[in-house]
Amino acid sequence: MLQNIRDNSQGWIAKTIIGIIVVLLALTGFEAIFNSAGNSRTAAEVNGEEISQDELNQAMNMQRRQLTQQLGGNFDPSLLDDKLVRESSLQALIDRALLLQGIHEADFAFSEAALDQLILQTPEFLVDGVFNASRFDQVIQQMGYTRFQFRELLKQEMLIGQLRAGISGSGFVTDDQIEAFARLEQQTRDFATITVPADTTVIEVSDDEAREYYEQNTDRFLSPEQVVLQYVELKKESFFDQVDVSDEQVANLYQQRIANLAEQRRAAHILIEADNSSDAEAKAKIDEIAKRVAAGEDFAALAKETSDDPGSATEGGDLGFAGQGVYDPAFEEALYALEEGQVSAPVRSDFGWHLIKLLGVQSPEVPTLESMQPELVRELKVQQVEQRFVEAAKLLEDTAFESSDLAQPAQELGLSVHTTEAFGREGGGSGVAANRQVIQAAFSEEVLIDGANSGVIELDPDTVVAVRVKEHLQPEVQPFDVVKGDIVAQLQRSKAAEQAREAGESLVASLREGVQAEQQWQPVEAASRNQEGVDPAVLQQVFRMPKPETNETPTYGSVRLPGGDFVVVRLSGVSEPNAELSEEDKQSYRRFLASRSGQQDFAAYRQMLHANADIETF
Repeated sequence: MLQNIRDNSQGWIAKTIIGIIVVLLALTGFEAIFNSAGNSRTAAEVNGEEISQDELNQAMNMQRRQLTQQLGGNFDPSLLDDKLVRESSLQALIDRALLLQGIHEADFAFSEAALDQLILQTPEFLVDGVFNASRFDQVIQQMGYTRFQFRELLKQEMLIGQLRAGISGSGFVTDDQIEAFARLEQQTRDFATITVPADTTVIEVSDDEAREYYEQNTDRFLSPEQVVLQYVELKKESFFDQVDVSDEQVANLYQQRIANLAEQRRAAHILIEADNSSDAEAKAKIDEIAKRVAAGEDFAALAKETSDDPGSATEGGDLGFAGQGVYDPAFEEALYALEEGQVSAPVRSDFGWHLIKLLGVQSPEVPTLESMQPELVRELKVQQVEQRFVEAAKLLEDTAFESSDLAQPAQELGLSVHTTEAFGREGGGSGVAANRQVIQAAFSEEVLIDGANSGVIELDPDTVVAVRVKEHLQPEVQPFDVVKGDIVAQLQRSKAAEQAREAGESLVASLREGVQAEQQWQPVEAASRNQEGVDPAVLQQVFRMPKPETNETPTYGSVRLPGGDFVVVRLSGVSEPNAELSEEDKQSYRRFLASRSGQQDFAAYRQMLHANADIETF
């Protein structure tokens, strides 16, 4: 347990902020905030700020998919309670809105310069260790963002992280609390168990019992609501065979490319932030730092000591390699005037005053026309294809809106009408039916109830579809013969578990009266709270049981396992630690307990926001 505390106490400190943000963006599902399809219905209002029904629907779809992935491929998503999923998703959106409002009222800020550095240094956006704009666009498009949307959400996540760190980091504990916790945590217990198995093989269930259960619980055997969709799919790739480029065009583009090949410069900087009111003070600080650099002090050490740029200060001011067009114009002009190893005079940018050092220069090799020709031909075609694709998508949008089916749009664009397998609100396993926007459109009132064609839906930057509902399969009670096997298995498990419970409770009563057990005890000596090889539910019960008064008078307890087995527990001894805590262990416990206290403080802050908020749900 102590090693776990040491590991966990590092928390967000041991992981880079960038990694946390990327994980959050990939998993939380809050991208629904930016991908609204314009639904005007309101799901909730938080202090006057609206959360749209569309945001809620997208968050629910994301949560369903995440639960399906976590619970495994054999899990039936139709078993999910839509009401619970809705409540959970809406609560998450409300929590986020309250936190952002609290951040705004507290005047938290995250500078654009720091945001730029986070993006430039994010490993997922680097190619060969250098920030790559194309890679950046590719990653955020896969997440479903534009550049502006990604920056805005990244800023919000960093602000929430600042708030959480500020509150959580204020937690503290006393020495007495540490020692008391350590005594409990390092306590070991001697116990033994007897398992009374829930044996389904000896349980018989009659047809009458199964049918009676079926008739009394018909609502449990409803088939999921499903739809069968028709759709037309427009792919950008299909236009490439329809356009041509000349050798002259390829040659001209090649000349442009090699003319535009620019060297990459590796800069380091020291930033003193400034605005109009603090400019003179900031200038004085940067001048003093410049004198220290000129006197021979190490630039990297000074950056760590004095720079206001949190993204690069810990790296000695190192910003990595980048080409032109990345930095502030004044910063870039000064950087490209330097020789390698040279430090600039103080430079004023929109962010404040900088000292800039050129750490290195990379000059790219010029590729041949032959090596670049396939790329150039495709780029030239892309320019033409993009225009045709946009025009065709607009035509698909217009004709789908005007038509009562998808036959006319398909005919005008030379496309085929495809049909999906039936799927529910959790979506299909792959293809069109797995796309969250398609699922949302399929179950929208306009498409599902009114029978209209959907608008154009972007599956990815190169593919769009329009859909309509071909068949709406309402939930209905499945025939008894279809579900009989599941009912019998359920009743067998239930009866076996009840028999095991009755036998186990009888055994516990006998043991407490002094009767010796006929079954063989399975002993465990000096078990800790994280003892390996012991069922967690059993271990939890062991450490909840009262300490025996003497070694000759054990205490007895029991626990029912999820599978139905019933475990009888005999606790025979409790050992307290004797040795004093080392300073290292004290610090590990202190960090762990302070972190837990801080997390509780953050939870209390969220509760306070809820208590003081005007929240209305619809």
